[in-house]
Amino acid sequence: MQAFSQTKRLLNNDVFLLKGEVVDDETSLPIPKVNVEILGGQYTTTDSGGRFSINAKIGDELVFKSDKFITVYHTVLDNDFVTVRVLRAKNEDLLDLSEQSQNQAQNIFNVYLDSARFYLKSDAEKSIAFVTKSLEPKKDFSPSNTQKSQAFETLGDINIEWGQTDLAIDNYKQSLGNRNSIKVNIKLASAYSKNKNYQESISLYEKLLRNKLSSYQKVQVFEGLGDTYALINEDAKSIFNYQKALDFAKENKFAPKITDLNSKIGKAYAKSGAATVAEGYFENSLKLAKRENKGRAVSEKNKVADFYNQNREFDKEIELREETLIEMESLGNTAKPEDEALTPQRQNYKIANAFVAQEKYQDAIPYLQKSIAEADAKEDLVVKKDATRKLSEIYRDIGEFDKATESYQRYVEVVDELYIKKEQEISQAARFSKEIALKQMRIASLENERKLNESRYKLAFQNQELIETNNKTQKWIIGSLIAVALLLLFAAFTQFKNVRQQKYANNLLALKSLRSQMNPHFIFNALNSVNSFIAGNDERAANRYLSEFSLLMRSVLENSEEDFIPLEKEIELLQLYVKLEHFRFKDKFEYSIEIDEKINQQKFVIPPMLLQPYVENAVWHGLRYKEEKGFLKIVFKEMDSETIKITITDDGIGREKSKELKTENQKKQKSKGMGNIQKRIAILNDMYKDKIDVHIADGPNGTGTQVSLILKKD
Repeated sequence: MQAFSQTKRLLNNDVFLLKGEVVDDETSLPIPKVNVEILGGQYTTTDSGGRFSINAKIGDELVFKSDKFITVYHTVLDNDFVTVRVLRAKNEDLLDLSEQSQNQAQNIFNVYLDSARFYLKSDAEKSIAFVTKSLEPKKDFSPSNTQKSQAFETLGDINIEWGQTDLAIDNYKQSLGNRNSIKVNIKLASAYSKNKNYQESISLYEKLLRNKLSSYQKVQVFEGLGDTYALINEDAKSIFNYQKALDFAKENKFAPKITDLNSKIGKAYAKSGAATVAEGYFENSLKLAKRENKGRAVSEKNKVADFYNQNREFDKEIELREETLIEMESLGNTAKPEDEALTPQRQNYKIANAFVAQEKYQDAIPYLQKSIAEADAKEDLVVKKDATRKLSEIYRDIGEFDKATESYQRYVEVVDELYIKKEQEISQAARFSKEIALKQMRIASLENERKLNESRYKLAFQNQELIETNNKTQKWIIGSLIAVALLLLFAAFTQFKNVRQQKYANNLLALKSLRSQMNPHFIFNALNSVNSFIAGNDERAANRYLSEFSLLMRSVLENSEEDFIPLEKEIELLQLYVKLEHFRFKDKFEYSIEIDEKINQQKFVIPPMLLQPYVENAVWHGLRYKEEKGFLKIVFKEMDSETIKITITDDGIGREKSKELKTENQKKQKSKGMGNIQKRIAILNDMYKDKIDVHIADGPNGTGTQVSLILKKD
């Protein structure tokens, strides 16, 4: 799906009439009756010629929906005519069997559920749509409790497949509410564990053991208990339950389970420190996996190689991973290993790490280069990022600083690319969650509608049968209506809770992505500074600068996973950063950092690296271009016991003058550091109720800049 428009930009956000058309991407034929909506705004449809007109403004997001094609999202960038090209959905028309006879109704229900299961792994929206179809009321047919149980079980399976464990729990409970089933109870216990409801999971598994189970179900329950105890680090209980499962699996010759359980027991013993015992189980799992298929054997070799890595048996690890690479190459496209994360680029990266652990840097370099090449070919930015950074570190450690700088520059470029990709994934995840939530709401409304219809039928029947007991009937009606109202309120509350939880999860994901970013411009320039010191034979200055720079990097990495750190740590990090910048530009500015003695630096917390981009802007865009020596002043002042004010003031050339000095290329670029900070502050204020306030003002006569931040304790 694609949307094309010209590049002419408006200079304001005034509302204007946006015109466009929707056409088929393959035939270019217009598509009529397409739903065109601005998120949170206006709505229209395309006419017979596929044309539409809608009031919009720059930045609005248009949504184009139809059962004839995959939903398209398009951001308005200008007021030019927009042509939206869409892809027809494969097998687009959901089976419409609602008009079939009553004799065929049972088969129709099964067709819908089979279709839902067919699309379960490839298309969540279509799979859920088939479940919805199965539950819709039809002429002379209403699904039985058993059928409703099957439908909600399938819905739970879809949620598990697409990582929505909270929704899976609700749907498995709905399934059990219609018909109790040991199979669904086992799935519910597993969903509890995946959703980190560990005690609920353990309790349900133990309850299941008191029921009459088949041999395979016993294996599933004991294995599930072992998995849950492993997640909460109770290794002894984990091993005990895995062993019970293994005994039943051996007794009944469940070959795949025997392999899995040997591997899991080995991993549990390795975790508890019993390396010798663990190695025995891993050897068993390797032998058993080889009897199954190549893909399973490759996956198991990877697990055993990880064990050797943990046990620092690097030669064995390397040998096993080399075998894994050869076998993966022989698999080709005919089969895939069970572990989808098992890729040639990651295996090469892990082999390189094993060589690095032995300080065999020259041996590691070819594997890192192969890892980078394969990751680039397969668009695996995560492995490419890690391998490029590791290569830069090796070149640095062996003294090849030019190659180290070149590799680090490529690493910075990959980080930027990965950041953009993560932002896109967050946006796509939000849209996907919204679509799934709407479909879940449709299913809930169908269930409520069915219950309401059943209540109405009962009321009519009671009215005919119990005319003489009118008062009693009235009370029953009132009670039924209250129950229905409470049910609707509960459904609405549940939906609101799910949406709020999803929003919170999206915020955490966004924060994690933003925290992973640091100003690559500074790092790259810092390395160039070291290069210049070395080129000028100023070895002492280079060593001193590298020492201070490594302290700064260590502080950044230590705090990178935290939403907030104590103000004391942020001040230490800032002092180190300003010291480095002054070391580089000591002929351009002096500085002072004033800290109010009344401030309790341990009780106030602040997002890590919040202040650094503002200081960087002051130095690089204000003081660096000043002809005479400038001054940078940073003040931390307590306003009251709950609030402090942080001001960053420079007497540089000012923001307007700095913009004039930028090159054309610089003007086209946006400050990732400032954009990162703005997004972090917006998300954190949304999550923690306006904790941080930022104001930026120009100095007198347009020279100098002052940044003021208000930080609240709670």
